[in-house]
Amino acid sequence: MVETNESKQATAGIYDRPRHREVTGIEIAAVALSLLWLLGTVVFFLILEPTSEGTNSLQFIMTMVAIFMPVALIWIAAMTARSSRVMREEGQRINATVEGLRQSYLAQASGTGRSLEPTIAKKLDEIAAAQRKTETAIAMFSTTRETQAARPPVEQVEPARDETDQGLLALGTQAEELDPPISNADLIRAMHFPENAEDQEGFNALRKALKDRKASQLVQAAQDVLTLLSQDGIYMDDLRPDLARPEVWRLFAEGIRGREVAPLGGVRDRSSLALTAGRMKQDPIFRDAAHHFLRRFDKSFVEFEQTASDVEITALAETRTARAFMLLGRVAGIFD
Repeated sequence: MVETNESKQATAGIYDRPRHREVTGIEIAAVALSLLWLLGTVVFFLILEPTSEGTNSLQFIMTMVAIFMPVALIWIAAMTARSSRVMREEGQRINATVEGLRQSYLAQASGTGRSLEPTIAKKLDEIAAAQRKTETAIAMFSTTRETQAARPPVEQVEPARDETDQGLLALGTQAEELDPPISNADLIRAMHFPENAEDQEGFNALRKALKDRKASQLVQAAQDVLTLLSQDGIYMDDLRPDLARPEVWRLFAEGIRGREVAPLGGVRDRSSLALTAGRMKQDPIFRDAAHHFLRRFDKSFVEFEQTASDVEITALAETRTARAFMLLGRVAGIFD
């Protein structure tokens, strides 16, 4: 399936702040006015009114002030106009993003099947269908811990095949069950999401994750919370959490809580923590999405940790999905 540039930008750009680095007409006008003023002062002081022999230091200072103060005022006005323009563009971008999200949710709720981004909408529909089929198999943190701690990975798979053979024959084997599981490297890259519309490696990893049943559930949950957080101006690229050692992540995967895993809540941005905590209390939709994401990340990381190296765990901790987990986990108090 071929994805358009607009759909790629909608997927990648919603988590990044826009950059205003280009030279605009404001700077060009300021340069032109400055040169015009300097040219006028040269004509005035050197041609129309040549400097007399009795020029003293005070007169020289006043001359310099008369020449350069208007130039300074021109550039102050130019910087003020540029800042005002940037703020207007930022406000328009946020309004457009919120309106697009609102229209997308209304379209999905009414069942019209129409969306501004057909490719992304189709992927979300496939993920939702796979999630409904496995809804009864979702477990809480404690259940996940006890089940996986009691059985080794090999012993967990063998009985399932023997006991559910007839059920699979009756219902049909799912196509995704025949595909090999996603590699750790692709999962890590998919959890960071594409950087921009040209990030082919990121989109390739995201496609592989969406084809994997378990990985697609985590990707969808992460995309939901990242979208909701961006509505409050919280972007994972702006967070600089204190990264915990791989040993701490492994302790968390083993079900240990308290001070031993407290370094995982390394987000120190007070404004992001306050905004997230406030929305967690007031918005039930956000609260449900956050708890669902925390459960999916917890369950996926338990499986990931069993085969991951320390380097891969460190790389996963630097993804946008992991940063969202640190932020929401600290607000929810799961590291206490």
